Amino acid sequence: MSALEGPTLHVRGHVIVGDDREVGDLWVKDGRISLTRPSAQGTNMVELEGWVLPGLVDVHCHVGLGAQGAVDAATAQDQAVTDRDSGVLLVRDAGSPLDTRWVHGRRDLPRLVRAGRHLARPKRYLRGYGLELDDVAQLPEAVRREARQGDGWVKIVGDWIDRDLGAEGDLRPLWPDDVLAEAVAAAHAEAARVTVHAFSEEVIPSLLAAGVDGIEHGTGIDPDLMYEISERGVAVTPTLLQIGQFEAIARQADEKYPVFAARMRRLHERRHEQARALYEAGIQILVGTDAGGTIGHGRLADECAELVAAGIPDAAVVAAASWQGREYLGYTSLVEGASADFVVYPQDPRQDVGVLRAPTAIVLRGEIVAPHAG
Repeated sequence: MSALEGPTLHVRGHVIVGDDREVGDLWVKDGRISLTRPSAQGTNMVELEGWVLPGLVDVHCHVGLGAQGAVDAATAQDQAVTDRDSGVLLVRDAGSPLDTRWVHGRRDLPRLVRAGRHLARPKRYLRGYGLELDDVAQLPEAVRREARQGDGWVKIVGDWIDRDLGAEGDLRPLWPDDVLAEAVAAAHAEAARVTVHAFSEEVIPSLLAAGVDGIEHGTGIDPDLMYEISERGVAVTPTLLQIGQFEAIARQADEKYPVFAARMRRLHERRHEQARALYEAGIQILVGTDAGGTIGHGRLADECAELVAAGIPDAAVVAAASWQGREYLGYTSLVEGASADFVVYPQDPRQDVGVLRAPTAIVLRGEIVAPHAG
């Protein structure tokens, strides 16, 4: 199409460009956004109307991971398509045993920010998921390697059940404080950020002392540390869909690991209270489903509903799942000249996050990718 033919898309209604900022119209040409009406408009323009959000973000997702570990490329593609068709157009892959760099070359798949492989210890994480280090002293070099191979993020497993303790087995930190601090410094030296899996109370002081950038799950964050986390700008991803499975995990562990089972049950019972406390403390809340493994892809709307059930306002959850999450990962939203990655809804999801389950159009790189034509 020639330049004189005008834009290919015109979106009318409520274009949400950020916190309390909204414009009436948006145009797309050559995959780019314009917030000003073009001087010439073509006759083959597609019209869309509704409430428009910058593409949704799943900051804790595992493309390439299945219940038993790595999946094949075709399955990973299906996972990414499922995420895309739910409105998720930007994914931070928080650890995957599959090399998914090929996703970067696919214009029809969500933008992917890779964190490389989970870094763990033998028998101290899920089998087949992570890179298991025999010696804790290997962590800094492993972090350096993953930082160089990833997209600016590294994922460390901070705690897991220690089965060697028998019936007394419970969540325990995996790394000595000095090794963890050296590892985080190694990532920062490579211009990468570090996020850490953390269920327990015990591991949190070590993470803060080491200077981590993000905490995944955060079920054990003590209220006395929440202000410090907020002041340091450490973001937390509550992953309430995952925490919702803790009661089932506890039942499976009751006989062999009763101490661990009791802890998981406590964390499950107070999961909503914990998420609300994190939000009320001023901590930046990110939205992540923990899809992959035992949780299906495409469930960001369900995770948002869980956060609202915890007592976080709908509008705050939508912001975290859209423009705030994009900014956190270093991506633009609906600004002049940006890539046209957005989702159109029939009502305002800031009033009811349930609206996120039924987008009327999903646009990625300027192309309508869902609902599918024909």
